[in-house]
Amino acid sequence: MKCDLCPRKCLVDRKKGEKGICGQTENLKVARAALHFWEEPCISGDAGSGAVFFSGCPLHCVIMTLLSLLWIYPIVLILLNSLKIEGTFTTSTVFKLPTAETFAGLSNYVYGVTKMGFLSSLGYSLVITVTSVALILLCCSMTGWYLTRVNNKLSKFMNLLIVFSMVVPFQMVMFTLSKTADQLNLNTPWNICIIYLGFGAGLAVFMFTGFMKSVPMEIEEAAMIDGCNPIQIFFKVVFPILKPTMISTAILETMWVWNDYLLPTLVLDIKKYRTIPMAIQYFRGGYGRVELAPMMACIIIAIIPIIILYITCQKYIIEGVVAGAVKG
Repeated sequence: MKCDLCPRKCLVDRKKGEKGICGQTENLKVARAALHFWEEPCISGDAGSGAVFFSGCPLHCVIMTLLSLLWIYPIVLILLNSLKIEGTFTTSTVFKLPTAETFAGLSNYVYGVTKMGFLSSLGYSLVITVTSVALILLCCSMTGWYLTRVNNKLSKFMNLLIVFSMVVPFQMVMFTLSKTADQLNLNTPWNICIIYLGFGAGLAVFMFTGFMKSVPMEIEEAAMIDGCNPIQIFFKVVFPILKPTMISTAILETMWVWNDYLLPTLVLDIKKYRTIPMAIQYFRGGYGRVELAPMMACIIIAIIPIIILYITCQKYIIEGVVAGAVKG
């Protein structure tokens, strides 16, 4: 069925009397129509006069360009200063390009990686991020599926409790969390994923339940008729369908766990285990001295994996959000 809710119809289609041009199905027509307004430019105006105006695009492009430059500017500033010689930072030179006298090349990167054991911190961050995100995706996808399909008062109450966990400030539980983690031996990079599961479950379950409401029940009923048990239905039928939301949730949770500083500092033994954010803080010396150039070099190294991951999977974020925004 053609979408008749497209808010952008070009002049030619109006003259022909056609209802829509985006060609989406009935199931996603509302969400796709909203995205179509921003993604597809529309030619309007008098065709005979030769005046062509792309309505909506100039303002949209200008706003997005300004916001992009605003967000990219700090990263560019850190990159430029990471290439300068340590000790050349002043209030007047911090915003300038490196010169022949201040250019340090890659020496700051080599110094930052070798001095603070940056490679071991990278390994700990990878272990914590991969195990935590994998555990969040597995447990929360099953929880979202259960809460959606089992429609009773208990499941509704559990859903409210899980979503309510996103509202609770971390500062309310941080002190008791440190003692509890020590008592339960959750103070290592291999066990801290259980703590991340508790704090990351709210957002993940919220996204999975929103998506599962748009999945027809008939698909699971057909699998049940074919002889599948609930575990087989989830892993063979439901789990592949959850791919868009799974990737969206994985990206959001990865960005959070990878950049987290407070929770590992409270739980882990800082003398044995240091994640990347923790290692970067050790460039602060005594009496207020800070090795800014190596610190900025390590910051650039730390954000490269997240930038690559986000650029590679950014299209799945929109697909996951749109897929969970429409019911029926």
